[in-house]
Amino acid sequence: MADDRLFDEKTRRKLEQLMLVATRVRAGALKGERRSIRRGTSIEFADYRDYTRGDDLRRLDWNIYARLDRPFIKLLEDEEDLAVHLLLDTSASMQWPPEGERDHNKFLYGQRLLAGLSYISLATNDRLMLAALSDSAPPPFGPVRGRGYGLALLNYVSGLKPAGIADLNTALRNYATRAGRPGLCFIISDLFSPSGYQDGLKLLLSKGHEVGIIHVVARDEVDPPLGGDLRLIDVETGQPQEVTIDGGMRDLYMKRFAAWRDDIRTDCLRRGVHYVAVETDTPWEKVILSNLRRLGAVK
Repeated sequence: MADDRLFDEKTRRKLEQLMLVATRVRAGALKGERRSIRRGTSIEFADYRDYTRGDDLRRLDWNIYARLDRPFIKLLEDEEDLAVHLLLDTSASMQWPPEGERDHNKFLYGQRLLAGLSYISLATNDRLMLAALSDSAPPPFGPVRGRGYGLALLNYVSGLKPAGIADLNTALRNYATRAGRPGLCFIISDLFSPSGYQDGLKLLLSKGHEVGIIHVVARDEVDPPLGGDLRLIDVETGQPQEVTIDGGMRDLYMKRFAAWRDDIRTDCLRRGVHYVAVETDTPWEKVILSNLRRLGAVK
């Protein structure tokens, strides 16, 4: 399933050892191949379900298959599937830096995070759904389960393009309304949305989702290498802004940017939302292998 445009074989092997964990989502209505994190449950036979592409053939009940000529998977009482919702901001502001430094591009960074988390989800047979957040976004992908959807998933992720404007409140509200079964929901975004994100986040939480925000920004958005009289162009709206940047103005910008991220972190903590602030000069796999592990969302 690995696509070298997104991650290599070495990273794939590391991801295969992981699983996504939700601690505040009620048990799934469907059964799957993941091990429940609840304690005190039995490992005895519980039920059957129809075989779906990507299921482990070792779990097939061959006796029933021989009698009915239909494949069924055996389920144990401590097995449940997790609904996983992965949302990527595909607005034009994610296409930064626009040239050079390809590996530090926010959108490519977000694509790799999306693909990595998706790979973990398919490998553990979660119920996976992907969606892009912008006014020019394609239809969502899924829901799907199992490794058999790996190639289609990577084609979907690779085909996403940054364009248009993201009204995150509207996009998140729309997704929360149509998403179906609640689950673990990660939002990958730079959060550059004039209308904010809080109302959409509130609706996701009210629908029963356990939410994580991976806040992706470029290094030169944190510490801009700019000075003098400049004409800045908004990459989403095309609106120009004349500014003069000296040492004092640059320091003020950096303080306000840091305060903005701190406010988001505080708001997420208050709401019980996982929050990871990351700059694109940090290896993307570290976000999954280290940051999300420390938060308990990956193990």
